Amino acid sequence: MSKLPNTRALAPRRHEEILRRVASEGSVSIAELAAYFDVSRETIRRDMKLLADRGQLDVVHGGATLFEATEPALVLRSGENAAAKAAIGRKAAELVKDGMVVFLDSGTTTLAVSHALSGLRDLTVCTTGLAIALHMCRQPQVRVHMLGGEIDPAEEAAVGLDALEAIGRFRVDIAFLGGGGLSPDGEVTDFTRNGAEQRSRMIAMAGKAYFVLDSSKFGRLTPLRIPGFHQAAGVIVDTPPPPTISEALGRKGPRLVVAAE
Repeated sequence: MSKLPNTRALAPRRHEEILRRVASEGSVSIAELAAYFDVSRETIRRDMKLLADRGQLDVVHGGATLFEATEPALVLRSGENAAAKAAIGRKAAELVKDGMVVFLDSGTTTLAVSHALSGLRDLTVCTTGLAIALHMCRQPQVRVHMLGGEIDPAEEAAVGLDALEAIGRFRVDIAFLGGGGLSPDGEVTDFTRNGAEQRSRMIAMAGKAYFVLDSSKFGRLTPLRIPGFHQAAGVIVDTPPPPTISEALGRKGPRLVVAAE
């Protein structure tokens, strides 16, 4: 990594470069930035604190990451990383056997899982996602239960207390869950309390629960923790996360499953 021509960049120039890197890479390291700018790590920490106070990034151990308070609408996410999501879907489908009861969370990656389930027999599928329910009800030998509740128009899915109560009625063999991001600390986080509570409930109830996350979620930090996240069986991804994230996830408990392997 080449350094700037001047050995000690002015603060505004450092701030501009830090934000550029966070936007393009998702996260930045204090050590790398200190070497790049030829300044102390404490100087970079002060820069990051100032930018965090402005709401422009979020400080994490050893660096900073892009802070996202809300998730884009389903319709805007549907075409993103389609090949990666399809690979995750195929890997997830390998874990499903004929006759299982399967919970599919709302989201575009879980929709890819639903497309990969074609050909399996005697499935019972429970879902909060409208698009998933519509697709699965057109498949032969599949019984579909749409879990009720208020429909979130951006997510195109049922949310709230009614959905939580509906989840509790089913004996689920395997669940595939979405998430807002895979943080630098190796934890799947969420955007909303409704989403976090629904995913927590399904982790506790299902025989096995897997998060399905494409690589765009790596290093992303969203506002809410998912209670009981560490009890999930695994996290299925399209490509390996950076080593620091993989190691942190391993310490949390869920197994990393890479679709490319």
